[in-house]
Parts: sequence; structure tokens; C-alpha cells
Amino acid sequence: MVGSVDIPKHYTESPSSHIGTPHLTINKEATIDLDSSNAFEGPEKLLEVWFSASATDLPGQAGPLGLKAVSAEVWKEMLDLVNCKVLSVIESEHVDAYLLSESSFFVFPHKVVLKTCGTTTLLWGLPRLLEIAALQAGFPHVAPQPSKGVTAAATPYRVFYSRKNFLFPDQQRGPHRSWRDEVAYLDQRFQGGSAYMIGKMNGEHWYLYITGPDTTLTPPPSPDREIVETETKVMSYPQRLLPETMTDEEEDETLEILMTDLDEKNARQFYLEDASAVAEGRFLQKAREARKNAIPALGSIPEEHPESLGGSTVLNTTTHTDSSFDVFEQTSSDHSGFNSDEDDPLTFPEELTTEGHTLGTVVSETCGLADVYPTSKYPDARIDAYLFTPCGFSANGVIPAPGGAPVGTKKGSDATHYFTVHVTPEPQCSYASFETNVPAHQCGRETSDIVDHVVGIFKPGRFSVTLFEAKPTDDVAAAAKAAKKSKNMDAIKGYKRVDRIVHDLDGYDLVFRYYEKDDWKGGKPRLGEVMH
Repeated sequence: MVGSVDIPKHYTESPSSHIGTPHLTINKEATIDLDSSNAFEGPEKLLEVWFSASATDLPGQAGPLGLKAVSAEVWKEMLDLVNCKVLSVIESEHVDAYLLSESSFFVFPHKVVLKTCGTTTLLWGLPRLLEIAALQAGFPHVAPQPSKGVTAAATPYRVFYSRKNFLFPDQQRGPHRSWRDEVAYLDQRFQGGSAYMIGKMNGEHWYLYITGPDTTLTPPPSPDREIVETETKVMSYPQRLLPETMTDEEEDETLEILMTDLDEKNARQFYLEDASAVAEGRFLQKAREARKNAIPALGSIPEEHPESLGGSTVLNTTTHTDSSFDVFEQTSSDHSGFNSDEDDPLTFPEELTTEGHTLGTVVSETCGLADVYPTSKYPDARIDAYLFTPCGFSANGVIPAPGGAPVGTKKGSDATHYFTVHVTPEPQCSYASFETNVPAHQCGRETSDIVDHVVGIFKPGRFSVTLFEAKPTDDVAAAAKAAKKSKNMDAIKGYKRVDRIVHDLDGYDLVFRYYEKDDWKGGKPRLGEVMH
């Protein structure tokens, strides 16, 4: 059962005290005995299914909430098929962000984004997802055919499925044992899909399956009809540089940074033991400061007014509001009190020594993740983070646009974006990913600045960047900006760009870049999976 997180609404600057800001709930049952010891496959499978081109113009019988009207319990049932559990949920006006035991799930009114790592069976959840969109959310759908074992299935507007090459493909299950099997599974459900391999066949590469607008479902198989396998097109050479811009508010943009060979010393911050030590140091420092300030803060008590010591009287009260939520002020030690004797032992809160959301928050603050989209610019932003045992880290961020936007307008429908981060720090399979759909023009930073910031957090030996953008409306005006962006992306500090591949897809521009450290001596990439 999902219970409310322990952030009282009466805290002046608590995000849950503001109407319309993201609200967090935690599934405490799913966090019991959660252990990442057996996690090995960092690269995630990523599925994005759109049921409408717009969040404010939903077809069929879908209400204004669309997919967001579906209960968390129904989504959990679907995620059971994927073999992952919900740890917590950030609910906001435009998107609900589910932090999972294996990555993340985002629900918008008109689309869902599901990203899972390890040996999860993501595509096994697809039929149930289409059924939920049909029966629970009211989107146009194909009627069920019980006699043929066919369930109801909503007709998507577009479908995207992608992933990096697996390190350990033989450990995968179901259709995920090979890219060819995944394409065949998707072809059984959608007509007219296109499959691509982007990058070097003997180096780092990335797979993509995409359908065109107004996707058509594949009819059930019959003796006289054979499903033709979609051929995977290999894109391993540079093509013309396509214009890149983000001025139309209905355009879509996704940035994904996939990092391997993380610096071992730096990666220790994502181990429970090390994170707990950092938390202890910060806690003790704050506790000592509180003790030093405890007596002076009380002020002097006038002797001529002993009645002022009544239980309801507050001495020298001052109004204080903190601009940020401090995890160290919300731990179980709050009620223990501090005295002026610095030699008395301090009780270290249990939540700062065990896996969970509290240490996840500590890590997100200390590693620099909280500064990618800082609250100084995004005051309503919320990060939901979790640190695993003995290591591993996941975080979702919900980022409302500064100043918001009127509900019911096209701008308002896109006023909240997300980012998601997942880290597998073990040296034999180290991996970290960062994905966001926050438009570059909105955050006031170049895409290269975001990449530089994220790479600085994780310090990978090598990494790839995919930038997926809806086509610009003004090619001429975008050309100069595209050239500048490309130049900046080729100059990530401390790294050399090895590959750049630009491709013109149906309605989208895709740019893939691959980098290695300037002094990289780690040899060739660990392929694991080879494209045949």
C-alpha cells in the first residue's frame, strides 16, 4: 500500500504545502529487503508510447486526465509483468513520476515513458499497457477477440523503443535476448515500424525502433498472412547536419547520456557505506552547530514574569523560513533535543545508515545532481531519489516550468518535464544514465552545458549522447544555431568526440555522438552484444 511520505504539510517551505506542486508518496512495502547485489546490466530498455500528439486534445472517450486517470494499483499490476516494483511516486499536475526498483515510469495524459534495466522484461508489459489505455483511459482501440486470445488494445499515435547494446545479452529474458527478437515482438503488434542500429557495429552502438504518426496495430496472425520482419538499418556514417531548434511549444525533445567505465573512486559516492559516512559527517556538523546555538537562542527570561513559562508560551519567537528542504532537519532525531554539553553522545538516525530515500536525497545533493535544474530557477522542482544496498542509485525529477502556465492551454500541457538518473557503480559493469525532456531553451543553458555538468558528476571513461528532436518549423533560422550547437557539443571538456551520426527520421532529427576521455587507455568498448 502506498503511504504518504513523512513531510508534514505545515512546514513553510515543504513542497507538499503548496497547491499544485509535485507531491511524493512512498511504497514502503516495496522497499523492504531491496538489494542491488545481483544488478549487473546497467543499460536500460526504453519504451515511449504516445496515444495522442497533444495532452490537451485527447481522442475517443479519454477524459482530460487521460492516462493520468488510471490508478497506481492498475499500473503496478502492469509493472509486475515487467518484473519491477514501485518504490515511490511524485504526483504533479501534468505528469506522475514512478521511481521503480529497476529504473522509472512516467505517465502523462497522452503518453507513457517506461525505462527499465537489469533483466526486466519490459516488452512483456506492452500488451497490458495498450489494454489499460483502451479500457481504463478511454482511448480509441481495437475490440477484444476472446476466441482468438486477443485483448483490447488502444491504437497508439507513435511508438518509440530504444536501448544501448547490452553488456550481458545472454542473461536477458523473453524477447530481450537479441535486438532481432525485440523487433519481431514489436512487429507483431505494430505495422510500418522502422528499426535502426546507430553507431559502429564493432563499437558502441544504440538501437531504435520507431513507428510513424497514426500507428496501425498488426492484425492477429492467420494461416494466409505472414508477418514480414522489419529490417534493421545500420547508420554508422555521418550524414548532413540537420537544423536543430526548439521554439515551437508543441515540439518534443529528449536528451539521453549513457555513460560507462565510471571513475572507480568517484563512483564510491553511490555506495551505501560511503554515502552513510558523508551523511554522518553532515549530521554531526549540524548537530554541533545546533548545540552551540541552543542556549543563546532561548534569550533571557524576565524574572518578573514567571507566568510566561506556561506550557503554551513561546520565548523570543521569530519567523523563520528555509529556502530549501533539509533532510537532516527532518530525520527522527528532530525530537531528541540538544543540550549544551558537547561531550554527550549524539544519536545517529537509522535512516542515514540504511538504504532508502533519505540517503538517496543526500547523494542527489552532494553529487551535484540537484544542481542540474536548481530550485533557484525551478522553485517547484522535486527530486525523488533512492540509494540501494550495497550500492546503486536511482532518481526521478519532476520539473515544472518556471512560472507555470495556464491549465488547459497548449503551453500548460507541456509545462512540466522530467529527468531520470540510474547508476550501477560496480567497476566490472559500471554504468550511469541521464535522460531528460526539459527543453534546452527553457533551462537557459546550452545542451553542451547540461552534458558537461552530468559528465562531471559521474566521470565516465566514455559515453554516448543521443539528442532526439521534433523537426523545426523554420529551417533557415535554425541553421546557424545548429552549427553553433554542434561546435559546442564537440568540445566537452576532458573528452574527444569519436563519432557523430545525424539522421533524418519521420518527423524527428536524431543526433548520436560518442566520446572517450582525452587520456583514455581502457581499450575497446565491451560490446557484449554484436549486431549480425
